[in-house]
Amino acid sequence: MAVSRRGFLAGWAAGVAQLALARKLPAMKEAAAGLRVGICDWSIGAAGGTKALELAARIGLEGVQISPRLVGDKLSFAAPQVQKEYKEAVKATGVQVASLGLTVTNRCALATDPRGPAWLEQLIDATNALGCKPTLIAFFGRGDLRAGKQLKAKEVAAVVERLKAAAPRAKEKGVILGIENTLSAKDNLAILDRIGSEAVQVYYDIANSTAGGYDVPAEIRMLKGRICEFHFKNTQGLFGEAGVDLKPIAKAMREIDWQGWLILERSFGRDRLGYFQKNAAYIRKLFGLKAPAKETLQRSATWRAPTGLAPVEP
Repeated sequence: MAVSRRGFLAGWAAGVAQLALARKLPAMKEAAAGLRVGICDWSIGAAGGTKALELAARIGLEGVQISPRLVGDKLSFAAPQVQKEYKEAVKATGVQVASLGLTVTNRCALATDPRGPAWLEQLIDATNALGCKPTLIAFFGRGDLRAGKQLKAKEVAAVVERLKAAAPRAKEKGVILGIENTLSAKDNLAILDRIGSEAVQVYYDIANSTAGGYDVPAEIRMLKGRICEFHFKNTQGLFGEAGVDLKPIAKAMREIDWQGWLILERSFGRDRLGYFQKNAAYIRKLFGLKAPAKETLQRSATWRAPTGLAPVEP
């Protein structure tokens, strides 16, 4: 059948449009996947207070992982007044509370500290009250579950028991307890299987795992459906220039269709905020994500956190 010149041109234009769309699909898929970039409050010198949201707003980040101060034996973010302050800061800055981090367990091991079960309850309730889902429970320093390359079997058993007891509360409130440690994906999966609850998952740190000699992309694939959030930090320098190669990591994340927060942690150099701003830009470009609108940044950066917070316990 003969094709008119107009029909030919229309078909050609449609083909070009389809080709252009196909080339954009990877980036568009990531942009629609719900990936967002945040930062740890301790990494910008604002642990335990709403100042972190102000600083995150200044450098164009979308969320903050917050950590507690210890007030007596209680976590500061468990207090209703502190939660109110965070909610007001979220409203003022447009920066979200991405997740809550139980960082005190680095010096007060969850496996042995008698306050551990109460802290888990406070963590779960505060996470629910602040409207987020993932948490981080840290197992470094005194809380490390390894001695050299060997698992501390007694400590692991105690952690399994305490997390198994807390899991029903977390599930009921829509909270995920994320364990971040020095273990391999295989060892973490064994722990998760012993706990037996979807409310307990792995909090994955790409730099820690790289430094630990693990195959990060392979571990991410192995942990499909079991990672609640990522720490995106480098082992040295800026992303794209030195240290961790993010490209195979991003590929693995695409393959498992992971969605959620990418939380920046640790900086190199004197310009801490500038460092995180550059790394956020690199991550957004890699995943095809849009930066917050300029109008949003201008509005949120004008807010200033209240002063007078108690110091963070060392």
